[in-house]
Amino acid sequence: MSTVIKINAITVPEGSGDELAKRFAARAGAVDDQEGFEGFELLQPTDGRTVWLVVTRWRDEEAFQAWVSSPAFGHGHRSEQERSGGDTPPPVSVSSELWSYTVAGGSGGAAEG
Repeated sequence: MSTVIKINAITVPEGSGDELAKRFAARAGAVDDQEGFEGFELLQPTDGRTVWLVVTRWRDEEAFQAWVSSPAFGHGHRSEQERSGGDTPPPVSVSSELWSYTVAGGSGGAAEG
């Protein structure tokens, strides 16, 4: 069984990346205890692009689907403001796409699953 990688490619208006990073920092750890979750990274573009990448690694597709279907997923995707009873803040993103991959090769000492 190999790790499943889910990449959410989020397009933000120029200058909105800091707000996106702030919102992710506010909910850091929300997925850490989810069964089958292996890791998370928020990748900031450094070449003038406006697409940020949210990369998560999962034991398998079933573990990812269980997270998406869980109450914790909905809770983790609400803002801190919403969780404390406030209004929904305006979205930071213009659009997003979910990409799905498995590891087909590579190096760097990572053990094959």
